[in-house]
Amino acid sequence: MPERPRKNNGLGNVLKKAFMNAKAVEEKNITDEEIEVGQNTDPVSDPLSAVTTGVEGKDATTASEVVPELGTISLEELERVKGERDQIFDRMARLQAEFDNARKREARERAEFRDYATGNAVEQFLPVLDNFQLALKADGTAEQLRAGVELIVKQMDEALRSLNVQPVETAGAQFDPHVHESIGSVERVDLPDQQVVEEVRRGYRIKDRLLRPALVRVVTNPSQKEI
Repeated sequence: MPERPRKNNGLGNVLKKAFMNAKAVEEKNITDEEIEVGQNTDPVSDPLSAVTTGVEGKDATTASEVVPELGTISLEELERVKGERDQIFDRMARLQAEFDNARKREARERAEFRDYATGNAVEQFLPVLDNFQLALKADGTAEQLRAGVELIVKQMDEALRSLNVQPVETAGAQFDPHVHESIGSVERVDLPDQQVVEEVRRGYRIKDRLLRPALVRVVTNPSQKEI
C-alpha cells in the first residue's frame, strides 16, 4: 500500500509562535502612566456611574452626600414631644366631654321650654273646662243652658286670643284655597261668584301659620261665569 503522506505541522508552529510574539510586544507597549491610573482606580466603583451623571471620579455626588444623615433624638426631646401629645389628647377629651354636656343641656332646656309652653297654654283653658263641668251639673231651662254655653264659647275665644290664635275670616270673604276648604256650593245670583256664604267649621291660625283651614260653602253665580 502506498504510504499516507504525513501532516506538515511546521507552518502551524510558525504562525503560533508569531502570534505569541505579537501579543508580548503589545503588552510591553503599556506605559507606566497607564499602569498607575489602573492601580488608583477603585475596583468597587461603577465606571458607568460617571457616564450616567456626567461627573467623573471624585466630583460625582454620592447618595450619602444627597441624603442628610439622621441624627439621634435626645431623651429630653422625646419626653417633651410625649408631653405635648398627652396635653393634646387631654384637651380633646375635655372638649368632647364639654360638647356632650352642652348637647344634653340643650336637649333638657328644650324639653323644659316645651313643657312650660304647654303648661302655659293649658292653664288658659282650665277655667273653660271648669265652666263646662258646671254647665253639665246645672238644672235649668234650655235658654239658660244656651246662654251658659255662649259664655263658655266667649271665654274660649279669649283664651285663644291670649295665645295669639286668630280665627280665619270666612263669611263675606272671597274664597281663598290657602285658608279655606270648600265642602259645597250654593247657587246665588245676588252674590259674587266664589264668595264664602257659610262657615261650617271655623279655621284658626297663629300669625302667618295656618293651624287648620276653615270648612265653608261658596257661591256659584251662573251670570258671572266666564264663557
